[in-house]
Amino acid sequence: MTTINKLSNHEDEIVTLKGWIYNSRSSKGLHFLELRDGTGLCQCIVSEEEVSEDVFEAAGTLKQESSLSITGKVIKDERSVGGYELHATDLKVYQVAENYPITPKDHGVEFLMENRHLWLRSQRQWAAMQVRNTIIFSIHQFFQEEGFIQMDAPIFTGNAAEGTTTLFETDYFDEKAYLTQSGQLYAEAMAMAHGKVYTFGPTFRAEKSKTRRHLTEFWMIEPEMAFYDLDMNMELAEKMLKFIIKSVLEKHESELDILERDRSFLKKAASEPFKKISYTEAVEQLKSDSTADMLDQMEKDRESEKKEIKQELEEIKKEHGSAKKWRKAQIDERIKEIHSRIDQIDEDLRNIPVWKESAANFEWGNDFGGSDETILTMQYDTPVMVHRYPAAVKAFYMKRDPEDDKLALALDVLAPEGYGEIIGGSEREDSLDVLLERIEAHDLPKEAFDWYLDLRKYGSVPHSGYGLGLERTVSWICGLTHVRETIPFPRMLGRLRP
Repeated sequence: MTTINKLSNHEDEIVTLKGWIYNSRSSKGLHFLELRDGTGLCQCIVSEEEVSEDVFEAAGTLKQESSLSITGKVIKDERSVGGYELHATDLKVYQVAENYPITPKDHGVEFLMENRHLWLRSQRQWAAMQVRNTIIFSIHQFFQEEGFIQMDAPIFTGNAAEGTTTLFETDYFDEKAYLTQSGQLYAEAMAMAHGKVYTFGPTFRAEKSKTRRHLTEFWMIEPEMAFYDLDMNMELAEKMLKFIIKSVLEKHESELDILERDRSFLKKAASEPFKKISYTEAVEQLKSDSTADMLDQMEKDRESEKKEIKQELEEIKKEHGSAKKWRKAQIDERIKEIHSRIDQIDEDLRNIPVWKESAANFEWGNDFGGSDETILTMQYDTPVMVHRYPAAVKAFYMKRDPEDDKLALALDVLAPEGYGEIIGGSEREDSLDVLLERIEAHDLPKEAFDWYLDLRKYGSVPHSGYGLGLERTVSWICGLTHVRETIPFPRMLGRLRP
């Protein structure tokens, strides 16, 4: 037995593949079975002249997602998916599937989410999960090569890292406990023991938000480094992202094709320096005439595009009735693409007036919302590193700028093309007295942070760190519009199953 992604090693050999029917069609004396096995797709040709009568008959009964093993000769054919096809000599059916609910036709998002356990088998979802896997592996590889060690932070915690309003509370043997918002505070303790550490685990935020960027359960990568300042922190974040992007570009050409991902932005991010601007500079850009002009032009472009593709839709619908079978399949696929694009255009047209108002009325001192990040990053073709935010909108543990106490030595990395924040971090406050003042000012329970304050009593040093949101990073690299497609089973407001 071999797998589809290894067929190039077995040209002109007899092999056995095991998998599921992704698609099938038949013509006189031939069945064309498109097989998937988790590593790729392969067209398998079952000829009436080359197999027994029973095998040929069995091949004709197979519906989408029927499971089987199939034996045959590997033939190189550049026209076939994956560049190889299998000329069958035998097959064994494990199960003939029932009528599969997720067929190639268009489905609404709610239907697909209710059937997420099956939607994962579709090509786009398969491709996104393949890329996700490489991103995870490359993160571990990067930090290990940089001399970090991985350590684990607890899921149950007695204190908040990002504020108390988004905590999931639970009972813990007659005590109150919370699902972790971040492993950062614990990573700080571990960095004081090992110098450079990173945690990689699930985090939870009880935000009642249904935007395309929000999940209630997601994965965070959080490095923490002793003796690092803000500039060193920013340098590490950029180096890590470039490493991740290069890994995806090297390994996933076909998957990015399936996702229809424009690689030009990824290639620039992998090779060109990231833009670095202060929060104040970002606010000035947000309120500038050039931003207003950009949004006006975007609105005109979207309206024009919508008119053009709706006209195309009417024309190909007329063609559909008299088209041959192969052409109808092409038209059906294009109709799906057009409907999907119209939905995206309509969403943009609803959002643009909101973005205009948000940008025009933004005041220095406010934190950036999703709309503000979208507007800013639409104007860049590489990630943007925004630093030195107003301290009032940042967490209590962030160190203040020695040149301006109103500013925190914080950084956000915003992905281009409107994707927004994928990394948030800072230089950490290393003074015991200052931390005590902050905890009191934020009305946080001091006893919950006693252990954290110990870090400032025994060998406190300058240190920094950041958190990378895995799902938002996958979303940007894959070119997906919603983070719900970047994790196998998303948890969102109102979504607890499957």
